[in-house]
Amino acid sequence: MSGFETSRPKRLRIAWLPDGKRLRLQDGPVDLVIQGFGRPGDIGRAYDAAIARTRGLLDELYSELEFLCLPAPQSLEGRVAQRMNAAVVPFCAHNVITPMAAIAGAVADDVLAAMREAAPMERVFVNNGGDIALCLAPGQTFTVSGGELAHWPMLLGTVHIRADSETRGIATSGWTGDRFSRGIADEVTVTAANAAIADAAATIIANAVDLPGHPAIQRVPASALRAEDEGGEWMVTAQVGPLSAAEQLLALEAGAQVARTLCQDGLICGAALRVKGEVAVVHADQDRAEHFLV
Repeated sequence: MSGFETSRPKRLRIAWLPDGKRLRLQDGPVDLVIQGFGRPGDIGRAYDAAIARTRGLLDELYSELEFLCLPAPQSLEGRVAQRMNAAVVPFCAHNVITPMAAIAGAVADDVLAAMREAAPMERVFVNNGGDIALCLAPGQTFTVSGGELAHWPMLLGTVHIRADSETRGIATSGWTGDRFSRGIADEVTVTAANAAIADAAATIIANAVDLPGHPAIQRVPASALRAEDEGGEWMVTAQVGPLSAAEQLLALEAGAQVARTLCQDGLICGAALRVKGEVAVVHADQDRAEHFLV
């Protein structure tokens, strides 16, 4: 579950990161880092398209926020809102989930789509607060680790993706950092066909990593951590005290089982989960073109 405050969005801020190659766009909770690879003219057109699409995007979302906070499926009008709804619908059979579970990934997907429409690119990534949408031309690869994401260190381990992989989205959830979770996973990183699906799946898996009723786990209403947030009175994890290795593994297995089911159903490509010092990795099959190094 990603935080989305209901205060009015700020004006879009546009800047280059120190390497001069990555573009940063910030507007309220939207915080994009974008990099494209290709011919210079194409890169310039793609960056212009990213700026144009990001400007006003939050206004679209705010206009439908009331419905985005209700359980899916919903009938929505905005392009990002429709992506959010489409991403969570496959999970509705066994989960109560709102389109908000996919908001960060859906924004990344939509900005990436605008860039691809503007110009052909060899490789592009759009990173929205740690949820990443990417495009890879044949023969291209993409590798990212948590240590490379200076602004968002939540990504668990290293993810390597080849062009022949189904993965075009990466997302991370957990109770730490700026996100809300009902579980106790420090991080759950998921790969999927797009960033919105990965975002929703990471939320569901992270919620499942749990030890219900354990005295070391403190939960509070989401509004107690951030007054203006879509989480409302949902109970979310605020603190996880000492756990034995056996307890960590037990909680991990609960989430890993959910991840395995999602892999078997073809909804995700893989997942890596961590609770304190224990880690679990799940793949749809052992011959996948992407892998986690944790």
